[in-house]
Amino acid sequence: MYRTLAAALLCALFAAPPASARGLPVGLSSQLEAQLQTNRERYGIAGQAVLVAHNGHVLYQGASGERDPATHAPATIDSIFTAQSMAKLLTSTLVMQLVDQGKVDLDAAASRYVPDLPAAWRTIPVRDFLNHSSGIGEYYDRVDNRWISKGYSGVAPDLAAALKVAAAAPMQFATGSRVQYTQANYLVLTALLEAHYRKPFPAIARERILRPLKMASTSWGVASVPAQRAAVAYIGKDGTLQPANEDPWPHYGWGHADLQTTVGDMNRFLQALATGKLLRTATLEKLWQPQTLSGGGRNYYSTGWDTVRSDGYTQVGHDGGTRVRARLAYKDTLDSGYWVFVYLTNGSARNVWSSTLVESTMAVAAPKEFPHAVLSERLIAYALDDDAGAAPALRAWLRDSSGIATDELERAINADGYAIRENLGARRALKVFTLNTELYPDSANVWDSLAECHAALGDAETAKALYAKAKALAKPSL
Repeated sequence: MYRTLAAALLCALFAAPPASARGLPVGLSSQLEAQLQTNRERYGIAGQAVLVAHNGHVLYQGASGERDPATHAPATIDSIFTAQSMAKLLTSTLVMQLVDQGKVDLDAAASRYVPDLPAAWRTIPVRDFLNHSSGIGEYYDRVDNRWISKGYSGVAPDLAAALKVAAAAPMQFATGSRVQYTQANYLVLTALLEAHYRKPFPAIARERILRPLKMASTSWGVASVPAQRAAVAYIGKDGTLQPANEDPWPHYGWGHADLQTTVGDMNRFLQALATGKLLRTATLEKLWQPQTLSGGGRNYYSTGWDTVRSDGYTQVGHDGGTRVRARLAYKDTLDSGYWVFVYLTNGSARNVWSSTLVESTMAVAAPKEFPHAVLSERLIAYALDDDAGAAPALRAWLRDSSGIATDELERAINADGYAIRENLGARRALKVFTLNTELYPDSANVWDSLAECHAALGDAETAKALYAKAKALAKPSL
């Protein structure tokens, strides 16, 4: 099966179909539908819905699989998926609106806006709560597959209590020095918004985002979703799909979790941001610049949106665990053009990374614009292809046609190797790490990664020898 999938994907990606009048591939819908089917078979996805848009025009929206495998109810573009932490995008946007209006200074202490903020946090800037660089602890632990706040039989009963639980934990690191994704950060932002508007968080979000944009299918909590439209959440365990049976988050946690939405509603939201309907695009472009950490590194969150620069694009978005992701990509400014990618699933047997799924649609929709996404798909197909003769053609393509600068290629292949290892297993990833050592035999990094992969497979002797080779190559020349 893997060879069949690989061959089909290579044809879709590299057959160079003719361009339409708008410069987009003819037959894009059929190509994306083929990609969705490939993803379902490759990763064991239960049900999925996907939307791709360019400069305000929806190029594709479609669905496949089952929104409820127990009843075999099919997934449709109107199915409502559990999007979990994509809720943070609404919270971030509400805070950015206040910044745009001059009512919140991200570099001011959050205590300026949040009454009764725990004393230990009163000097922490708003920006660090948004970007998960505050250093604060969490307000719950996972105990016996349940969320438990210290001192309670479940999660804390209200927002104030949850903040006290998090504040009782020691600081994890100095504010602004590192990044640690913590739900409690967004409890502080929820408190900020509620203090400003004097309304509960859901009412604020409905008033300022959902109703103006007619996001009628977006809400919080599984109980809010009509049963005939609900995409029931599943999770991969031991390579098979099982019901996720996730505990509902408390109402005060809706600023960070439990979002329920559709591909159409997420498209409305991202389109509104891209066109300045929720706040000025100039403000967005400023706020979507990665934060510099005190140690000199770059935070991969920008006002709470995970952010990468790739192929000349700024790509911002968020996931909801491994199941869903929304991404907005633009060059230079939003006025110069943008892409929207929304990929929602209700779970996969392999718990595939949502970024891998989004990039698979980017590779098909705009291969010349997103060569790193094409590289990822090509390497996945190679990892799954059992034909020993596939490597020479791939090496030739990498050398002559990948569209990625030579000084970036080694790092990009290595990153894809790790993604393949997580999504498809170390045995499949081994081919990609080996390929990188053939392309870059003098790089200590690629040999170290290959050694790590062998170690993951239990091949300790080979791993030891490869680690030694990497160490020798890393020594500076005398």
